[in-house]
Amino acid sequence: MADQRSLPVPDGLAGERLDAALSRLFGFSRTRAAELIAVGDVLVDGQAAAKSDRVHAGAWLDVTLPPPPTAPMPVAEPVPGMKILYEDSDLIVVDKPIGVAAHPTVGWTGPTVIGGLLGAGHTVATSGAAERQGIVHRLDANTSGTMVVAKSEVAYSLLKRAFKERRVDKRYHALVQGHLDPLRGTVDAPIDRHPSGDGRFAVVAGGKPSITHYDTVEAFRAASLLDIGLETGRTHQIRVHMSALRHPCVGDLMYGADPTLAARLKVGRQWLHAVTLSFEHPTTGAWVSFTSEYPEDLATALELAGRES
Repeated sequence: MADQRSLPVPDGLAGERLDAALSRLFGFSRTRAAELIAVGDVLVDGQAAAKSDRVHAGAWLDVTLPPPPTAPMPVAEPVPGMKILYEDSDLIVVDKPIGVAAHPTVGWTGPTVIGGLLGAGHTVATSGAAERQGIVHRLDANTSGTMVVAKSEVAYSLLKRAFKERRVDKRYHALVQGHLDPLRGTVDAPIDRHPSGDGRFAVVAGGKPSITHYDTVEAFRAASLLDIGLETGRTHQIRVHMSALRHPCVGDLMYGADPTLAARLKVGRQWLHAVTLSFEHPTTGAWVSFTSEYPEDLATALELAGRES
């Protein structure tokens, strides 16, 4: 069902092009705004307008937003390279390889953790949206490492709460460009979608509170290996915060990494790995911890960085 929005143009957008004003008001790209204008889904003071028309403060906008696309259901088929680190009747911990999303999303056609588990005959909790049942946290498709999925309904509920209340210890290793000063520190900077609407996230005023702790493990000539702990779990959080410090993850071209260095270290994605995941077991109450070794591409890049130093 389409979503009807009616609102005045705020003073801060007076004089902006209509497509630019819509992009800033609704958070989608100017291309998407232009498409809505072209098909007549945007009225200014009750009249059709062109994307290049300038808007004035107080002008009344009537916008018809199409219903959001629905995520596909998971395809139950085994995922090559996805290892099981631990399993019991309540949860299953996987070592997620790159190129695998946590669950199906709009526009993603590749393999998923949930589909891989179902395809291998594992059961998962039925709580949550149909396309992401059992999923209590996520890793980016091209971030490897430890990830837990709930199998029982009680585990789903308690693990979701533990992640929300920040009672889970998530440790990552990241190889970032250059050397951080200070060598140990905290990044406390809000994150939200990048104004460009191109799928990136960014540090923006008014974004969601985001806190990242880092500690330098080893410094190489052109890069540093960091141990990172998260207090919050925003999308792309480590990648965004490291980029904001001007030390993007090696290979993370989306967030400004040097392609020459990435090629030299033979890494084709962001050098970021979820090394350890620790939490209170939802039914036994025991503190449990699971660790993942570096996959081959990250280990090779680290070795090459060492040779250069």
